[in-house]
Amino acid sequence: MSLYTGKKVGVSKEEKALPYYPLFERKMAEVPPEKLALVEEPSAVPVIPFEEKDRFLQGTDKEFCQVGYGVAADGTGFVCNETYMPGVTGEMMDWWFPWHSVGSDLRYKIWDPEDHYFARADKAAYVCDPVVPVVQKTWGVDHYIMEDIGNGPSFLHLQFKRPRDFGFDESVLGSATCQSLVCAIGAGDCAAAMTHKWFPYQDGILFASRFWIGYALRAGEVVKALPEGVSVPLEVARGLFAHNIKEFTNLAAILPEVYAANKDNF
Repeated sequence: MSLYTGKKVGVSKEEKALPYYPLFERKMAEVPPEKLALVEEPSAVPVIPFEEKDRFLQGTDKEFCQVGYGVAADGTGFVCNETYMPGVTGEMMDWWFPWHSVGSDLRYKIWDPEDHYFARADKAAYVCDPVVPVVQKTWGVDHYIMEDIGNGPSFLHLQFKRPRDFGFDESVLGSATCQSLVCAIGAGDCAAAMTHKWFPYQDGILFASRFWIGYALRAGEVVKALPEGVSVPLEVARGLFAHNIKEFTNLAAILPEVYAANKDNF
């Protein structure tokens, strides 16, 4: 199968004049065949349960799914992925998540030119404030997004959190298995909890993602939001997995160049 349509989202005259527009024009980096093959078959092993998510940060969840997708016994969906990003540093990734949420929509489009339309932070002044440490620029910030994960363009509301407000043990941050991370709860067609962590690996970083589909924010707590007896459709998890491996393969290819040219430009 192919994840690539060859049809890119629209861009404006103003976007075409931006210095990083050539990255939009460039052919997207292709997902390795061995990972692409996983789209066809859901994993027989589930992801780490949300209640044990600190083990993901600690790197002690190896008996659970590391790359794949599926539906757990309780009906929640899961997606997990690992992407080796040569030439990428943790500092680049800390910068990327806030940077692409402000300024031109082209910042989000270059990440996945076929599927990303825009990502806009609700607190742009906070994100752009040089006093705010870069690792904190997603904390308490909502991103309003339009993207296509297989069923046409749809809106997504991502509520980014400080790690402790997501339920993580922050003492793990800065360790060999979790240099840094972002975490958010998505409110949309299908609510989900999401986290991405990264740490030094070989000549770059290893970027690891976990999604727990069917979880939502209720009274400040991240909880299972699916009614009993209801399951997330397998195709929802499959579509998210296919999108995830596509977008992060391409981000690994462009991030060093984007960062070098724009790291001081919020």
